[in-house]
Amino acid sequence: MSPRRLGQKRPPSQVDVARLAGVSTQTVSRVMSGNQHVRPETARRVLGAVEELGYRVHAAAASLASGRTRILGVIQVSTDRYSSAALGVGVEQAAADNGYTVTTAAVADHASNEAFVAAFDRLERQGAEGIVLGVPVELDTPAMRQRAERVPTTRSERTSMDADAPHAIDQAEIARLAVGHLLDLGHRTVWHVSGDPYWLESDQRLRAWEGMLIERGITPPPVIPGDWTPESGYRAGRTIAAIPDVSAVFVSSDEMAFGLIRALHEAGRSVPDDVSVVSVDDIALAAYASPALTTVRQPFEDMGRAAALRLIERLEGHEPKGSAPDVHPELVVRASTAPPRAR
Repeated sequence: MSPRRLGQKRPPSQVDVARLAGVSTQTVSRVMSGNQHVRPETARRVLGAVEELGYRVHAAAASLASGRTRILGVIQVSTDRYSSAALGVGVEQAAADNGYTVTTAAVADHASNEAFVAAFDRLERQGAEGIVLGVPVELDTPAMRQRAERVPTTRSERTSMDADAPHAIDQAEIARLAVGHLLDLGHRTVWHVSGDPYWLESDQRLRAWEGMLIERGITPPPVIPGDWTPESGYRAGRTIAAIPDVSAVFVSSDEMAFGLIRALHEAGRSVPDDVSVVSVDDIALAAYASPALTTVRQPFEDMGRAAALRLIERLEGHEPKGSAPDVHPELVVRASTAPPRAR
């Protein structure tokens, strides 16, 4: 039995809103889609009618009427790293502010380029009007370029294709902040525990670390490999503990730094009295480590928000609601760094 036969009222329609506001249904549609080319007084009448009637836009119906889905797609690597979750939150916030929804495709860590292309195709089939590539690899392939020409696409990371993107964090700047801090404290050199080489940011930080030491006339010491996990940091810490001359280390993530500091403590090496440690990310636990971590903060939510706003601007042809945030990294000095003590 239908709701009307049960005596229930039908939900309010766009026609009801238009009638109450004294405007056309096309005007109601423009106001509900966030179109800025509507007079403020007209928009207020429409929104007042929407509130009074309790009208809600039906996404599928709106898509049929406008020919648009207002869906943003996000491709991310399936990982438990804090960065991926926080980036997604930023995209969601920007999308919601501008009347968009978000659908996500997850790709396995260390996946092939073909897997990212398949994820792109999957989001396109789901109706994504634009796609944020929140992924750690370059993806400069003919197949991906072809898709990016067809569907508006933006990155949350700086790549060789988008080296000056104002919405993406500069990973080289992260390394320069960390290494510069340690050298300015008086350390003669800085060792480096790298991240997973599959990730683009790991390579960018490593190259910047190496380049900055060379600029200062310092021969870079051997790189100690890591894979973002605390376990790999612990292994790196055991290696460093066996090298008496190490006084400063740049670690490519906070989580690896936790493992590294534990290994140093177990070996009787004090942080920062014997070894100063700078890491990257500034996750919530960094301030509560022992000692509290000096780290380079990445504004992950702002990165996601900025990438989404840039994409929405391309889709809408005008500036979206909400200004793009500043996405520069920030050195946060805490207790894990100090000048080298006299030996």
